[in-house]
Amino acid sequence: MVDPAQLAPLPVDIVSVQSQVCYGCVGNSVAVPTLQALNLNVVTVPTVYLSTVPQYDTLSGGAIPQEWFAGFLADVRRRGVLKLARAVLVGYLGSPAQADALADWLRDAVADRPELLVLIDPVMGDHDSGLYVHPELPAALTGLTGLATGLTPNAFELERLVGRAIGTLDETVAAARALLVGRTRWVVVTSAAPAETGRDETRIAVVTADEHAVVSHRRVASAAKGTGDLFSAALLAGLLRDGDLSGAVRAAQERVVAVLERTERLGCAELVLNEV
Repeated sequence: MVDPAQLAPLPVDIVSVQSQVCYGCVGNSVAVPTLQALNLNVVTVPTVYLSTVPQYDTLSGGAIPQEWFAGFLADVRRRGVLKLARAVLVGYLGSPAQADALADWLRDAVADRPELLVLIDPVMGDHDSGLYVHPELPAALTGLTGLATGLTPNAFELERLVGRAIGTLDETVAAARALLVGRTRWVVVTSAAPAETGRDETRIAVVTADEHAVVSHRRVASAAKGTGDLFSAALLAGLLRDGDLSGAVRAAQERVVAVLERTERLGCAELVLNEV
């Protein structure tokens, strides 16, 4: 029998730490096919495993047990994945304990590899649905944010991270800049300043220490979940391609709109990632 330790490790571009479902397109279930379609190799660490998103009349599964989650992270490291991976993508977490364990794991990872790109989508909720994570998770996420290269909160999540209401674009930019601590170099706020935005439009605020820009696009009505997960995955792919934040945001936004338009055209309750 061949000893696996004597063979080359699996080529890996990204470690994706987020939710997973049997049916639907959220978390890893949208990030992985999106990244693979863009020729990137992904290793997944699930935080919760559910049959579907909670909008259906039945739901099975739950958060990955803490012992399992910590073991997943440890074994990914033992397999040498973090020596090869170019980036880590973080999305929905199942508990504050997961956030704490992930913070320790990331802290070691970036100490060994300061160039490692870490994109954290601090998934917590939205204005139309409220908070849909453990009530102590927003506080626990503050231990992670400074380890990120960049963050992709929506407007609701940005308010939770800075602990205050945000109404205007100027306030959005100021709040995003307050998160530029530690390793964090940029914040991309989706659905930014909704009170100032027209009903048929959505804005994305791209904020760095020195400048900010706004990307606007048509709002596409859809009941499908997972657009934030799709956006973050596509954004990360763009950054790994050429490192241009502005270009990566626009390309990710265009991909999300195309998927939403296809989903709307087909009348589907889940994101339709590919032409059918």
